[in-house]
Amino acid sequence: MAHKQDKASMLNQGVFIFVYLAVLTVLEFLVAASFNSTAVLIAVALVKGALVVYYYMHVYKLSADHEGDHNSYEYKSGTNRLGLWLFLISDAFVFGGLLVMRMNLLGLTRPNLNQLLGLGVTSILLISSFFMNRGETMIAHGDRKGFLNNTLVTFLLGLGFLIGVVFVEWRLAAHEGLTPSSGAAGAAFYMMTGMHAFHVLTGLVFLAIVWINGRRGLYDEKHYPVEAAAVYWHFVDVVWIVFYPALYLVGTAIV
Repeated sequence: MAHKQDKASMLNQGVFIFVYLAVLTVLEFLVAASFNSTAVLIAVALVKGALVVYYYMHVYKLSADHEGDHNSYEYKSGTNRLGLWLFLISDAFVFGGLLVMRMNLLGLTRPNLNQLLGLGVTSILLISSFFMNRGETMIAHGDRKGFLNNTLVTFLLGLGFLIGVVFVEWRLAAHEGLTPSSGAAGAAFYMMTGMHAFHVLTGLVFLAIVWINGRRGLYDEKHYPVEAAAVYWHFVDVVWIVFYPALYLVGTAIV
């Protein structure tokens, strides 16, 4: 699927990618519930992550030609984009280390968590990425109202995800005896979800800043801060795309 530049095609592309992500999420849930193939679950997670990285995070923009005046908006946004991606890559090593920790401690077992709640919070985060993509697309084409509305929806969905994990899932897990000190499963679960929740929180702060600035009329065709906020938010989504099967689907639940 080619990425196009006009508003209608970009919005439609965002819808198509979201549909693919939704179908793949349902597929991995059904695979885990039926025959629990680790290979299939890993493959599905990789496909979902690749879709988000390419179409929502616009990784292809890193190869754009930004030659010319070093004081131009295009040149500065290109160098800023490269800096952001270098930061995200370095941050990915933190999450990669947590994933390795989970595999070393638990292998093909996993915490006994609420499956429907896990699917629910995952769906909320995926939907938030869809609206963030719409908001970024709209401000890129001069639709300030659309940007503000979609960014606000993204913020509320992200807040809902954070509440669902920290205030609902953590309490349910603790009620079932899964605590940070209860063993390897508890340590892995709270470390992984806690670090991810911290990034969601910082992403919400980022979204609030660009939304407030958007209301002040600071963005027009020069909207790199919105792009940066969107890319960071989608990065948080990609991390959960990997963490969700690692914590909820892969392996046998520890009773």
